Amino acid sequence: MNALVALCHFCELHGPRTLFCTEAVHPPSPSPPQPGSAIPGDRDREADREGEGLTMRANSSATQRADMCEGCRSLPASHPGFVSVDSETGIRYLSHQHPRQPQLFSVVRQACVRSLSCEVCPGREGPIFFGDEQHGFVFSHTFFIKDSLARGFQRWYSIVVVAMDRIYLINSWPFLLRHLRQTIQSLQDTALKVFDNEQCVCPQRAVRMNSAFSPAVFPHQRSGNAARSLTSLTQHPNLWASLHSSFSWLLKACGSRLTEKLLEGAPTEDTLVLIERQTEQEEERSGWDGAEGGGSNPQPSQSESVQPKDFQFDDGRQEDLLGPKFKSLRHLRQVLGANDFRQLAWHVLMGNQVIWRGADPGLIQSAFNVLKALLPVGCVRAVLYSPHYEEAYRCNFLALTHVSSSEFSMLVDVLNVERGCVNPVSDDDILSLYHEFFLNVSFSWFVFLSGPTLLNKIEVALSNENLSVEVVSLCLLCLKEEWMNKVKVLFKFSKVDGRGKEDTQKVLALLGATGPGEEDNVRLLKFWMTGLSKLYKSHLMTAVRGGERTLSQ
Repeated sequence: MNALVALCHFCELHGPRTLFCTEAVHPPSPSPPQPGSAIPGDRDREADREGEGLTMRANSSATQRADMCEGCRSLPASHPGFVSVDSETGIRYLSHQHPRQPQLFSVVRQACVRSLSCEVCPGREGPIFFGDEQHGFVFSHTFFIKDSLARGFQRWYSIVVVAMDRIYLINSWPFLLRHLRQTIQSLQDTALKVFDNEQCVCPQRAVRMNSAFSPAVFPHQRSGNAARSLTSLTQHPNLWASLHSSFSWLLKACGSRLTEKLLEGAPTEDTLVLIERQTEQEEERSGWDGAEGGGSNPQPSQSESVQPKDFQFDDGRQEDLLGPKFKSLRHLRQVLGANDFRQLAWHVLMGNQVIWRGADPGLIQSAFNVLKALLPVGCVRAVLYSPHYEEAYRCNFLALTHVSSSEFSMLVDVLNVERGCVNPVSDDDILSLYHEFFLNVSFSWFVFLSGPTLLNKIEVALSNENLSVEVVSLCLLCLKEEWMNKVKVLFKFSKVDGRGKEDTQKVLALLGATGPGEEDNVRLLKFWMTGLSKLYKSHLMTAVRGGERTLSQ
């Protein structure tokens, strides 16, 4: 991550000061040697020497040393600092009191002053974002550290993350907030223990109340107590080495968390939905972390005491599952049989709840993983092994150990059996050898004779043995994109524009959704509307309102 992390402190004598900062130094890009240039070995040795004396230039003058008290200093000027090297990328993480480059020194200095003066959140403790294109953007988290000798028995600190990429820093807000709070909580807990011990030995509140106050001698009385270092407040012998490890990991993990990918064309609806769900998860996680940090301990409800496993974000890594498992849709069709698979796929495409009942969680999870490929990501709501039945509006894929016959749209029973077999069997035959599958449906088979057009095309691809599994997956992806485009047109025409039934019927005919299986096609399109991303829906509504305002003017 192209950023810098710094710990700042508001000194009662000298104001805001930078205590400790960690920056990432990327290796130089290889270039052809020029005449008279240094050889690579000399360049590496020169870079090592530069890393060893991280901020000697910043601390070399006697004026700067005179302006520092013990509370403003983290490492002495003679300290070489801390250096960590990422063996995978070659990036070096350098830590000292000040950045090694003069340009970064002024940027961090300004971020430090603003974070401890004007750019603070209500209560003066918590996260805030500020900055501009010229001086960089800053994620700042201010906090207090207990000190028995300080004014108000606490000192003011902040941790700032400075970067030039505003979008990247904002997208990293939940991640930075969660991990910086852990570091801050650790510092506060350690300092609180030292504070309690000092108060037990000599309560400062009583001493201050009984001492005579004089405005003339107050600054002299305060000068001896204003210079306590963070190491003294926490009694942590390896405090700066620990902060170096924490900040270095934060820069590396935050840089690896978000990566840039080249997308050809506009992002698909599945991509947009996944991004929205990931953002919601991070916001919810950071909200819970904030509630826990505030001292409240929410009690889980009865339905949350035994949490079912929700794997709607599972990428379907089949190799992590133990025991026999379904490898693909074609494999599932071969095991269940063409007729049973058609019934199962019909229920999945129509949005009916599909319940699997059995004692093999790995097998059922693999079945859900391959069946999810039939639907857009926004239409998938899967719960694996809930302790109780979940309503159809909460999940359309559900695994239970037991369920009554009136609570489901379709039930797949997985029974464990053992059949004697002398000859060795292949992996595809293991499921048929040790498991039996029974489909219980309340619909007549005549309902599935025509079926939606999409289901018929999928079956044609699966039954064609000349197509490999990879080709079938790409074919299924293209079919889903084709029908998602039809869903967008129908949503815009019927939901946004509010056209009548006759006009909607003409659009369906234009989309090729009429004719045989028209009822199933319309039902599929309406169900798939629920899988559209919030971004797409809000974009349509904004465009419509903007057009209405233009016409009215």
